[in-house]
This record gives sequence, structure tokens and C-alpha cells, in this order.
Amino acid sequence: MITRKQGSCTTILVGKKASIDGSTLIARNDDGHEALDPQRFVVVQPDEQPRHYKAVLSALELDLPENPMRYTATPNAVLTNGTWAAAGINAANVAMSATETITTNPRILGLDPYNQESGMGEEDYVTLVLPYIHSAREGVERLGALLDQYGTYEPNGIAFADKEEVWWLETIGGHHWAAVRIPDDSYVVAPNRMNIDHFDFESEDTLCSKDLKALIDENHLNPDFEGYNLRHIFGSSSVKDSVYNNPRTWYGQNALGTPSDDPQNQELPFICKATRKISVEDVKFVLSSHFENTEFDTYGTTNTPEQAQLFRPIGINRNHSVHILQIRNHVDEKLAGIQWLAFGANTFNHVVPFYTNVEDTPACYRDATATFDLNNMYWLSCTAALLGDTDYSKYVDLRDTYELATVGKFREIQNKTDKAGAAADPQAANEELAAFALKAMTEMLGRMVISGSNRMKLRYDFND
Repeated sequence: MITRKQGSCTTILVGKKASIDGSTLIARNDDGHEALDPQRFVVVQPDEQPRHYKAVLSALELDLPENPMRYTATPNAVLTNGTWAAAGINAANVAMSATETITTNPRILGLDPYNQESGMGEEDYVTLVLPYIHSAREGVERLGALLDQYGTYEPNGIAFADKEEVWWLETIGGHHWAAVRIPDDSYVVAPNRMNIDHFDFESEDTLCSKDLKALIDENHLNPDFEGYNLRHIFGSSSVKDSVYNNPRTWYGQNALGTPSDDPQNQELPFICKATRKISVEDVKFVLSSHFENTEFDTYGTTNTPEQAQLFRPIGINRNHSVHILQIRNHVDEKLAGIQWLAFGANTFNHVVPFYTNVEDTPACYRDATATFDLNNMYWLSCTAALLGDTDYSKYVDLRDTYELATVGKFREIQNKTDKAGAAADPQAANEELAAFALKAMTEMLGRMVISGSNRMKLRYDFND
């Protein structure tokens, strides 16, 4: 069996009527197999997009269309395992996030095995789809057609958004898939499990493989007496889900306004109707969370070590980056796409609202390598997270003060740029944002070092 690296991300989706400003939001922690994996933020120009694609992790090869659009991406800095473009927004203001590793069961794999030899995977999806789509639905249709033809070697969830719609697609077995349009007034918190539950094959707001219903019916895959619950049919519902996946959904839904009591519940809903409008800051909080204000808090001071380690938190050391892809409806079209971005473990980073209708990205976000470099935002953010982890209760107030000031400044720069409308220079705004972000993170790290040095165990209080 081929061994491939997989991520273990958490995704949040927000419809335009559920967000505070009428924008669509798709967001994900890009979590990896290792704690560190340097990431970059780049713009891929049409002449840089391959016309013949060859994967690294499988024997997949295919020709690509001749008319790609410019798009942003957050690829790996070290390309040993392929590009892993992860997420971005293209010139048509369509956003894509790929992927959320999900779960499956042997019943579907016995009927539709993975294409281990030449299928697609997380390495490939953004590069193969995002440069060619003009709407979220078109993204689902293009990816679905590619899955029909080439298949996949792993189970994944993929998000798409334009200014009107948010779609979520999950792969099923080797060559099947299903997708749901998220209602405008609703949101989703999706961990590493099969997430789609109730599925209406007759709805205009669903898409799937042409033979998916027949596959279910003819092979006796449906455990329910009524309806089609794809999580029941194709998912796992395992003991691991009850400690690794379900608690993340439970905490995220509670934080966003849908209360429930049981963090291990296997039946937590896929789609939740919003009870209040959701902001970017709300999404970032959830994607950084570690069960704050519960007995399961990893950094808790009144709980037991067993409680603190019982459930897998959303914010972990393996957060390589976090993106919140926002398509806005209240600004000039060239300013509509915003890729909120941060690197490293989310407990001590901050998301910066980069405009995506640009020709290049700031060097401190673009040029990470495998070499440690505090002038690069990836390595700087990872350093702050590592130091913060040594004494969370000491550094958390400093982090909160810093985050309030920096994100406030980001919003100020963004508001100034937005007001300029068609005359705005989003490239210059991004440079200003990046420069302030790097300066602020460096200052925070410096304050952490100065404060923490007084509390080192290797000290002696008598002076010479």
C-alpha cells in the first residue's frame, strides 16, 4: 500500500445572509502531518500555470485548458510532495479551499475502491480546478467531472464560494462524489469526518455522481428506513470520531450560536441556521480554539491532565496556515476578494486581509524556505506560537492585546482602501498590511522574550 501524507484540517463555511457584512466565507485550518511545513502565499499568473499536469504523489497526468485565470495560492515551500496549493481566489472572484480529509467505510470501498495508482488527491485539486471556474457551482461541476474520469486515492471535502453561493463537495469511494449548496442563512463546521448528512437527490441545491442513488439502492448501502443520510451511508461513525472529530464540531457550533451538550454526539448536524451574524473574527476564534471555558481546555488550569487531552482541539501545533476566503458584495468588484491569512499554530498568530486582485504578494509572506528566518512571516509566527505554548496563561493577555491592536490596524487599512473604490491600489495596500503585520509580530515576540526571561527556571535571585 502506498503511504501518503494527509492533513487533519477543520473547515468553516458561512452563507452570505449568515455573515455580518453579506459576504460569503469559506475558511480552513491547513493542518499537516508534521508540526512544521513552511508555507508561502503566492499569485500564480496564467503563464505559470501548467498546460500538462503531472502529479508527484501518483501517476496522474492530464492536459489542462489553454485559458487559465490568475489565482492566489498557499503552496508548500518545499515541493517534495507536490505543490499542495491549498486555497485561493481567482480573477473571477471565485474561492476554493482544498482539502478537508474526511472518513469513509469499507462498504463503499468494496464497491468503488480508491484509484491508488493514478488518482487525484489534495496535492492536485486547486491547481486543476481554480484557474478555470467562474462560479462556485462551476467549481463543483469541474471537480466532479475530473473525479468521474480520474478518481481519487483518498477521501476529501472541498469548498467553493462566489459572491452569491457557498458549495461543499465530498468525495465518495474512488470515483463518486456529492455536493451541497449551503443555504444563505446558514453555516457549517466540518472536521475530519464525512460531514454531509441529509441529502435530497431532487433538489436544485445538490449535485452528485450520476449513478450515486442507484449505487446506494442497488447495493443495499442505506442503513436508514427513510431518506438518504450520506454520513450514515458512506461515513465512519467510529470511536475515533467521538474524540477526534465530533468535539470540534460541537465546540464550533456552540461558539457560533448553536448550543448542544454532548461533544461526542455522532449526529451533530452538518448545516446550522445562524442565530446571529458571523464575523471573520468569529471564524478565526473558532479555528484557533482549544476548548476554552470548558473542562477539555488543553491549556486549562483547573481541569485534570486526562480531561485536557481527551479531545483533539481545533487549534493545534500542526496548523501550518489558516485562510478565511471572503467574497464581498458591498465593495468595488476588484476589491471583492479577500484572503485572510496567517501562518503557524493559530494560538498566537493573526489573520491579515490580503486583496487577491493583485499581480504579486509581499515578500515576507511569499518567500519562505526550509531555512529558519525570522524575517519571514511563517517562521516568525511559528516561533511566537512555540514560546507562547511554554506558558500560555502568562502570554495570553499579551496576545489578546496585540491581536486587538493589529487587527484594528488591518481593518483601518482595509477601510481606507475600500473607500477608494475603483481607484484603489490593492497591491500597495497588501504591502502596507504585510509590513505592519511583520513589525507587530516581531514586537510581540520581543515582549514575550523579555517577559519570559524573568521566569526562567535557570535563575538565581542573589546578585553577584
